[in-house]
Amino acid sequence: MTSKTPLIELQDVTKKYPLGDGEFYQSLYGISLKIYEGEFVAVMGPSGSGKSTTMHILGALDTPTTGKFLFKGKDISSYSDDELAEIRNQEIGFVFQSFNLLPRTTVFKNVERPMMYGKVPSEEREKRVMEALRLVGIEDKAQNLSNHISGGQIQRVAIARAIIMNPSIILADEPTGNLDSKTAHEIMGYLQDLNNKGRTIVVITHEEDIANFAKRKVRIVDGKIVSDTST
Repeated sequence: MTSKTPLIELQDVTKKYPLGDGEFYQSLYGISLKIYEGEFVAVMGPSGSGKSTTMHILGALDTPTTGKFLFKGKDISSYSDDELAEIRNQEIGFVFQSFNLLPRTTVFKNVERPMMYGKVPSEEREKRVMEALRLVGIEDKAQNLSNHISGGQIQRVAIARAIIMNPSIILADEPTGNLDSKTAHEIMGYLQDLNNKGRTIVVITHEEDIANFAKRKVRIVDGKIVSDTST
């Protein structure tokens, strides 16, 4: 761990969702978690355990009902939607199970997109897109439409897009869920390489073999952390 201040910290976080008629569904029960710069963490748990809710809070896609969410030491629990959107664009790279690419758009344009929102100049955008595609081994696919490449290649495009803004952290939500085991292990190998180069990575998964690529495993059951071990 390379920093005394956690990159991300959850302090006694709970999350409730209204069901109507004054009823609530509680997903998280007082979770506390610190993630430091340079870590590779797998957040594990069965379906309905609260791991996806945890990911949404870690990714500033949702806010705690109670408790605090600190990002680089700042409490962002009560930030506005615009402030959270800026953190997501500048600081967090997302890799989703469903890829979330624009299908009839080139690989290049998909990777370039976050930089357009971030107002990066076009010359700089081209350079950074090709560097990111080189990192994940698919620079030759830059002009292919993203619905004309394989599932594994699509996920590599998603990783390139996730790193394009040089984020502080990469959050991967079940990133191998739609892939065969060989391709899944290749994708995790790319994430491992990125971590070895200093990237902070959090993977949400229910699969033990995927979690084994991480250096730390946090297990969530019924909305509570039941174990937190380093390998």
